[in-house]
Amino acid sequence: MNCGALRWTALAPLAILTGCHPPAPAAPPPSHVHYVVGAPWVANGVWHYPRQDFAFRETGLAVIDAPPRGQRLTADGEVYDAMAMAGAHPTLQLPVMVSVRNMENGRTIEIRLNDRGPANRGRLISLTPEAARALAIVQEPARVEVTELELPSRGYAETLPGGPLLDMQAAPVGFVQKEALDSSGRRAGIAGAGTGATGPGRETVASGTAILPALPVTVTQGWATPGALWVEAGRFTERRYAALAAERAGGTVWRPSEGNGPAWAVRVGPFVRVEDADAALDRALTDGLTGAHIIVE
Repeated sequence: MNCGALRWTALAPLAILTGCHPPAPAAPPPSHVHYVVGAPWVANGVWHYPRQDFAFRETGLAVIDAPPRGQRLTADGEVYDAMAMAGAHPTLQLPVMVSVRNMENGRTIEIRLNDRGPANRGRLISLTPEAARALAIVQEPARVEVTELELPSRGYAETLPGGPLLDMQAAPVGFVQKEALDSSGRRAGIAGAGTGATGPGRETVASGTAILPALPVTVTQGWATPGALWVEAGRFTERRYAALAAERAGGTVWRPSEGNGPAWAVRVGPFVRVEDADAALDRALTDGLTGAHIIVE
């Protein structure tokens, strides 16, 4: 009998539903938190190249996650939680601690980036609904500034499975085999000197399960600095190359104020509306300026 079929009894005109047991909820996927940089990936025709960077600071546009229907793991092996103070970034090592400042209202929070994304072209970061509420984002995309917190971020790299420090400690360590010659010139027997012997100093790292604590909701209020939208088409070590790219993109050559990275930037803008910045970004990408992205200044 199908779910919802009615069985009538001769003793009472009562309908008894049979076979209508709701399915048991799916078990959550097992977490396996680890440090990861990851391989290049593409979304909406834009390639992203993950890298380790402990001095990251960038402005751009933030969007809010659309929580999945079921449970899933983030890129660093955590169970996705819409109520966590967390987010996603296209290229930074994971996990990584950052501060996120809503440039439109001056609110700043600290979150853990633990996933890859957003897939939206021209967006710097995506936030869980809880993180977006803490920043009082009322309309997306929001103009934000993201600054990496170096000390806790290095701590993740040094302590989590998959991190460069643990990989180095777990690697096989060579050892010196000492052999003595007796008076006849023959080699004296040395225990453990045969093929396949395990040398001293080789260390095996136990495979435990790392657990990262949930972050509290902490909000700092500062000044709002909304800024204008620009498309940064690329950065160059020499001004002449920047000038050629500026002519190609219809932009201007700037000297970035922060003083890190290549000395010359090519920017197109400014724009007030996000739609206009998106259109300029699409043109730059179509023209082959694959590093183009939206910034706020």
